[in-house]
Amino acid sequence: MADCEGSKTAEQPTEKETPKVAEGQVEKDAPTEKKDESARTGECEGAIGGMRDPSAKLEVEDSDEEYSDEDYEDEDYDGSEGEEDKEGFMSMLQNFLMNKLHLSGGADTPQVLEEVNIEGVVKYIKSGQCKNVITMAGAGISTSAGIPDFRTPGTGLYSNLEKYNLPYPESIFDIEYFKSNPKPFFVLAKELYPGTFNPTPSHWFVRLLHDKGVLLRHYTQNIDTLEHVAGLPAEKTVEAHGTFRTSHCIACRKEYSQEWMKEEIQKDSIPTCTECSGLVKPDIVFFRENLPSRFFQLVQADFPQCDLLIILGTSLTVQPFASLIDNVPPSCPRLLINREKTSPLDPMMAMLQGTFCGFGLSLDSPNNKRDVAMLGDCDDGCKALADMLGWKDDLQKLMEIKK
Repeated sequence: MADCEGSKTAEQPTEKETPKVAEGQVEKDAPTEKKDESARTGECEGAIGGMRDPSAKLEVEDSDEEYSDEDYEDEDYDGSEGEEDKEGFMSMLQNFLMNKLHLSGGADTPQVLEEVNIEGVVKYIKSGQCKNVITMAGAGISTSAGIPDFRTPGTGLYSNLEKYNLPYPESIFDIEYFKSNPKPFFVLAKELYPGTFNPTPSHWFVRLLHDKGVLLRHYTQNIDTLEHVAGLPAEKTVEAHGTFRTSHCIACRKEYSQEWMKEEIQKDSIPTCTECSGLVKPDIVFFRENLPSRFFQLVQADFPQCDLLIILGTSLTVQPFASLIDNVPPSCPRLLINREKTSPLDPMMAMLQGTFCGFGLSLDSPNNKRDVAMLGDCDDGCKALADMLGWKDDLQKLMEIKK
């Protein structure tokens, strides 16, 4: 499947299938990103599909009702992880403000790249100085596998949900709607269940970064598990919006395996708990659910030591995932490989909204010292970058692995 959402945001612009652009070229007139003025500070609610539910009117819920599946992994859970989530979010916010307000160092940020273009990025990687690469991935790395994204008109998932008779498309991934009517989700899950798709060149490129010993961590919005199919170790992957690999009863928290869930889905039954008869849901993050605690914990540890950030197949409009780009050090180069350029958020608007939103990439800024874009198809960009690095044959060998 494709990406899912973290914090409450407004419905984002529709992503259009833009023509492929030569690598290294930056397109002009990127669309301006719209933000929801009602987004709540410090509350990281999740969602599948890359945008908040525009019709849901959420009330502030008791914290006891908002813990995610991952918050209950241990039987002796004492509620401490909820506090860790808050601390993790505040740490992310602190790092973001320190970087943006130049409070963490001198006003003159050094330029790491010899040239602020793709050639400069290649030279930097080849120099051996780049040892802690973080990759951030969205739906764009999985579309060539046959997995639809969510917003493309005509082919996107939200454009093809009429048969489920939903009150609105996003409700299929709303936890409250799921509790009252889980059937539409499980019918859809059968169509898109992991195990029927193969990794794309973009997934194999991330695996290649790991094989070369330079990948610190791979952060993904996707829930298709194709990173694992490509052989990327679980400890190297952060599934910000959850995973199909485990499931839990939403009532008693009993855990179930991916094999058990797959069997239930394939026989068209509604998975129910063998202990309490409650609904069993895959551990993917729905609307109104918190992101996994592991996400916040590793963000604090990983991003301050990142020396190259590679953004793959995402337009950086889904929060809080999108704002991670501002948690790397101020001098850290950032490479975008995507069909279109991302839109920076006006700093003053971010402050007025009171949301944890990144200011975005500085691709068009005359003071840009670190941001580079390879615009076009994500797979093509990854293959081109591997070629420029002298890794073409290595990537090809990985792509030929039979599953």
